[in-house]
Order: sequence, then structure tokens, then C-alpha cells
Amino acid sequence: MTIGAEALSRLATGIREGRGLAAKAEIARATERLGLSGTSVVPVGDDCAAIPEGDGYLLLAIEGFINEFVERDPWFAGWCGVMVNVSDVAAMGGRPIAVVDAVWAAGEASAGPVLEGMRAASERFGVPIVGGHANLSCDRGQLAVAVLGRAKRLLTSFDAEPGDRLVCAIDIRGRYREPFDNWEAATDAPAGRLAGDLALLPEIAEAGLSRAAKDVSQAGIVGTAAMLAECSGVGVRIDLDAVPRPAGVALDRWLRSFPSFGYVLAVRAENVAAVVSRFSARGIAAADIGAITQDCLVEVASGASRETVWNLSREPLIGCGPQRALA
Repeated sequence: MTIGAEALSRLATGIREGRGLAAKAEIARATERLGLSGTSVVPVGDDCAAIPEGDGYLLLAIEGFINEFVERDPWFAGWCGVMVNVSDVAAMGGRPIAVVDAVWAAGEASAGPVLEGMRAASERFGVPIVGGHANLSCDRGQLAVAVLGRAKRLLTSFDAEPGDRLVCAIDIRGRYREPFDNWEAATDAPAGRLAGDLALLPEIAEAGLSRAAKDVSQAGIVGTAAMLAECSGVGVRIDLDAVPRPAGVALDRWLRSFPSFGYVLAVRAENVAAVVSRFSARGIAAADIGAITQDCLVEVASGASRETVWNLSREPLIGCGPQRALA
């Protein structure tokens, strides 16, 4: 359904001023303090650090979780500790090897659900927990989880090119994990399906069907595409009418949602059908939702209407693109 011009303007404003992009903008302050940029020896701004090793790459990433989330849904927070990390590895065209965790809690009873959630996800995704850190004498629950993986051929945040198409793939066979905007489509899925779905990304990379991708994070579809565009020094125009969406879910909430399985990929036009068909064959909704452009604008469109969400040439988002190096 086409969105009217006024509604599209309100939607763009909501994305621009929402918590998802605000949280990602905090990355820019951290990278500046650390002296990091997308032009480092190991480029910063990807879902994982990619460290050359032999004829491939070791992948290393870490995720920290909002205290409110850990407190209100500790089992699912533990599950997500594993899930989002293996998703980051897949987004880089890799396969996960192992995870480690750091857990803080006010006693063993408080830590229990978090640890049980991590164990369940480790078993379901087939990725072992091999160590970590525990402090059970803290005044609140906190969680961080790191992952190690390996890739033969990378998908990066730095290789989207003008003229590429933007493909979005999301498992919409799920539900919201209220009250948060987490679209939960994994906890009751068979282990074989979860592993096979994640394997799609390295298979796409190794087949040469894409060179650039990111997993959809708390920044939502538009915010994730914006980070991909920034790192690649390009822009992106998203056709909201083409975005895969579950029936009955309002578009504004869907665009700020964090799906269990969700990716955006920059794909050459001649490879779009092959990429979409790989996801579709596994029951994952996938579609061409827009274009990679030259102008460094992050735009959303519906019908003949178009709105700018972010101008990356004027205001960096995560501070890890080529614009930063030229400033």
C-alpha cells in the first residue's frame, strides 16, 4: 500500500529521531575517542572485525545488552547473546566457531535464566560456549557475549557500489517479544533450520553473488542500510512498499524492529533473482527494496513521494565511512 506524502514525512522523521539511530550515533563518539575509522588496518564499522588468516579471515565480534532488557526478559537476553553474535558472523559471510560470555548478576538465582537462555541458544545453533566471566555479586544484571568465526570470502560494510540493488531478507514467521520491538522467529524453530538459514550468507558470499551486507539490528531496516551506506561512501534509497513485512504489523513499528533473522545485502542487478530465490527456498521473505546511490543520502520512498532520513555527507552516523577519513 502506497504511503501518502505527509505520512511518509512523519515516518522519516520518526526514524531519524528514534532511539535506534540515536543508539548507533553513539558509536561515532566511541570510535573518535579510540582513534578508529573505516580506514584502519582492520576496518572498523563492520558487524565483525575481519582479521586475515591464511586463505580466509578470522571474525571477532562482541555484543552488550541493555540492562532493562536483561532485567525484564533474562532468558531471552541470554538467548540473544548467542543469536545476535552468530548473526553478525553470518552477515560477514562467515561461520561461527565459538562464543564466550560475561555475566553480572545479584546472585546465582538471578543469573540462572540468562545462563539457561545462552545454553539453549548454544545447543540450538550448534555453536559452543567455551568460556567467559561471571560476577554473581553485582547490584544488577548485565550481559556481554563475544563470538569467534571464520570466513572464506567476506561480505563487508565497505563494498556496496552505486548501481547495486538493496535486497532485504527477513524471517517473518514469528511474533513480537513484548514489550520490546524484538521480532522473535527463532526460539521454536528446529535446530537444522536455524543452522541452514545462517549458512545462506556464507554460501552467497562464496558464490560471488554479493560482496556487501549487514544484519538488521536495533537500528531497524532503514538504520542498518544507512550504516552500510556510510561505510561504503554511498547512499541508499529504500522503497517502503517493497519491504517484506508480516501481515497485521504497522509499518512504523516494523521499521524499528529487531528481527531474529534479518539482513540487507548490496547485490548487482543481474544477481538479485538468484539471491532472492536462495532465501525464498528456505521460507524466508526476501525482496529487492531499493537502490544504492552515489549521493550519500539515506532516503525512503513510497509511490512518487520521497523523503530524506539522513544526509551522510553532512552528518556521519557511526563515523566509520570514507567521509570521516577525508574530513
